[in-house]
Amino acid sequence: MNGWKTLVSHSSGGKTACAILLFCVATVMTCPAQTFTTLVNFDHTNGWAPYLGSLVQGTDGNLYGTTELAGTGNSGTVFRVTPDGVLTSIYKFCSQPRCADGSSPYAGLLLATDGNFYGGTAQGGANSAGTIFRITSAGVLTTLYSFCSQPACADGNGSYAGLIQGTDGNFYGTAGAYLANNQGTVFKLTSGGKLTTLHTFTGPDGILPGALLQAADGNFYGTTPLGGASSACGGAFLGCGTIFKITSGGTFTVLHNFLGGASGNRPQDGLIQGADGNLYGTTLEGGTVISGSCTWGCGTVFKITTSGTFTKLDNFDAADGSYPTSPLMLATDGNFYGTASAGGASTACSTLGCGTVFAMTPAGALTLLHSFNSTDGEAPDAGLMQATNGILYGTTSTGGNNLACDFAQCGTIFSLDMGLGKFVETVPTSGKTGAKVIILGNNLTGATAVTFNGTAATFKVVSATEITTTVPLGATTGLVKVTKPAGTLSSNVAFRVR
Repeated sequence: MNGWKTLVSHSSGGKTACAILLFCVATVMTCPAQTFTTLVNFDHTNGWAPYLGSLVQGTDGNLYGTTELAGTGNSGTVFRVTPDGVLTSIYKFCSQPRCADGSSPYAGLLLATDGNFYGGTAQGGANSAGTIFRITSAGVLTTLYSFCSQPACADGNGSYAGLIQGTDGNFYGTAGAYLANNQGTVFKLTSGGKLTTLHTFTGPDGILPGALLQAADGNFYGTTPLGGASSACGGAFLGCGTIFKITSGGTFTVLHNFLGGASGNRPQDGLIQGADGNLYGTTLEGGTVISGSCTWGCGTVFKITTSGTFTKLDNFDAADGSYPTSPLMLATDGNFYGTASAGGASTACSTLGCGTVFAMTPAGALTLLHSFNSTDGEAPDAGLMQATNGILYGTTSTGGNNLACDFAQCGTIFSLDMGLGKFVETVPTSGKTGAKVIILGNNLTGATAVTFNGTAATFKVVSATEITTTVPLGATTGLVKVTKPAGTLSSNVAFRVR
């Protein structure tokens, strides 16, 4: 259909575990011993190929995600996995006649403020063009929207990137391309399923948009792996990609056109905002060219200001990874963490390597943390997440110890414990006085106080992993803290009072 998957089809690679030094913000610190664990080997019966979606923590403390394949007619699944690796498939797509419930969920799930998960599928639905859905932790799925419901598929063709929930409570995302005059869309969706197209890409402004980010300024930012003003990456894949900004009302601006070569090209999926307010991301290709490994460059890391000032920070060199396909993740130590779908020390998968996990300082210095070797996973196409127990979790699209998936390995779920401390996470991360907030954490039973930057809030302990509260009168932007008999936990990011 839109060729999204073809972009990364050559990106499969790896390395062996290697912990050395991490750099925390501007200072150097020695890492505690890191522990890599393969938690789950998919075996086709419980899932196959968790692709571009990172995991997400639910209110019950478990992690949730999707697999692109397996299930009914290999149409994909939604699964739940405990932090120590007990996996349960909670939904199989194409369970309804004519796959009205959708199929092929490429991206992961979003935990919304109502406690439910939201996501999309690339295919299936009423028009066989993908869906947006809501699903409970018990696996009850509701289709909210089917793409191509408008003439000439003006509303887009399939959901290939995850959703985000805006500060207005609506959901925002991107959809795939349909014919020459529609190279993808940005849309807004209400919780009731009403879709509004905010922007339609045509090529010079980008092709096939990835995941969105809502920054602290309230605007949305994203990337496209194709399209843009540069002809340096021409041929069948016109343009080298773009970075864009769009308002909730649909005012669209191209912030940066990638030029290819050393400066990088094909930013595959999404941005993250650092503590300094800048946006950070990676490109699939460009940068250092390594003969026999990275013909078009192994990829780059970059930062860009919200006004469009672009800086390339570093190049992947195949040893620390190549062909990154997922957004970075900002952890509680102030460093960024991510995965590269190829590269690393192992050639068990191919000469390209099996993929890596890496850390990056805000200044852009890359450090290899783990090289995959096929038996512990291969092609970590999705990004990482940090659960409130402090541990990093991720998936690989293939690899593992099970050959049940067309004579190939079915993929894995893994954890990487860097010795980072426990914390609490708020859903959402910003809100007005009186707004409802969910606090996720561990061992929250017995909590005695919740504060927003020092201002006390009323709260209810729902379970050992969930507290509900509201933004108190007089609260200001800052950390949310939960006081327990055993000590105080702080939020991973400052809660922004609007």
